[in-house]
Amino acid sequence: MKKHNYSAGPSILPQEVFEKASQAVLNFNNSGLSILEISHRSKDFVAVMDEARSLALELLGLTGKGYQALFLQGGASTAFLMAPYNLMKEGGKAAYLDSGTWATAAIKEAKNFGETIIVASSKEENYNHIPKGYEIPADAAYFHCTSNNTIFGTQMKDFPATNVPVVCDMSSDIFSRELDFSKFDLIYAGAQKNMGPAGTTLVVVKEEILEKSGRTIPSMLDYAKHIKAESMYNTPPVFAVYVSLLTLQWIKSKGGIAAVEKLNNAKAALLYNEIDRNPLFKGAAAVEDRSNMNVTFLLTNPDHTETFDKLWKEANISGLPGHRSVGGYRASIYNAMPIESVQVLVDVMKALETKV
Repeated sequence: MKKHNYSAGPSILPQEVFEKASQAVLNFNNSGLSILEISHRSKDFVAVMDEARSLALELLGLTGKGYQALFLQGGASTAFLMAPYNLMKEGGKAAYLDSGTWATAAIKEAKNFGETIIVASSKEENYNHIPKGYEIPADAAYFHCTSNNTIFGTQMKDFPATNVPVVCDMSSDIFSRELDFSKFDLIYAGAQKNMGPAGTTLVVVKEEILEKSGRTIPSMLDYAKHIKAESMYNTPPVFAVYVSLLTLQWIKSKGGIAAVEKLNNAKAALLYNEIDRNPLFKGAAAVEDRSNMNVTFLLTNPDHTETFDKLWKEANISGLPGHRSVGGYRASIYNAMPIESVQVLVDVMKALETKV
């Protein structure tokens, strides 16, 4: 029996994506070659890259609005330094919202390029909420935020209005909910949370903000060079891009982001309702900032840990333990997680009441 995979990433993908990808490993497009061995310059793969880039913009509502989509390598961790490299002038400044571990990592990289202003932080409360009520300096090169904090289970429900370019790390909630994506000037997202396998990173950037920093940027870190090369400046991660394309096609077939968001809301409501109803559990994140992607929760009595762990493992649940920074449990309910799997976890939580 297939396990109910609650891993935070690499994570669950749609079953039909696995099936199509596995077939392509054996014989891609009836070419007699595996997707793992075809040339990245072949017509077959160039078509994959072109469609993946185009479909990403289509799903985000950014087609024809001056944006380019790229599939790069290096993960969000490389994007942490690519953003300031491409956008911050020598002697300039950037504004950052510190809402979790990955925001902290992005801030660390930005400090290598210029003045890095932390407009607000929830670090003192172990990042259990999203900071609010802060001001963004008008002379900042950009404002950087993290839309969803995988480790702590918090998610930005609103984004600040500002006249400076907005950069957002959407690694763990990209394509999961409707937003006005034209409010963002640069979006980056590691694929392995909600879009594909580990190995590629989606970058969506508004072209007009590039080539203004005055810096000499190493070629592999220069967004403009990657755009000019149509995301093929170097050999791309062929398989990761292909599986990401299959996932984007799956999202479109379901009715796009709006349809996926409706299901995500239902899954989150089902699980959070049980956490709030069941006296044996409590949520780890502030209610108003709870993530619809990563549900963090704790046992009210740690003495029940052994019993609960036995129950969820027997139910074929995998990947449930929380990050060491928070403890407890983390249920990652990304786009591909079926609501039936969420119901299995809820049933296990209810069963615990009869065991203690």
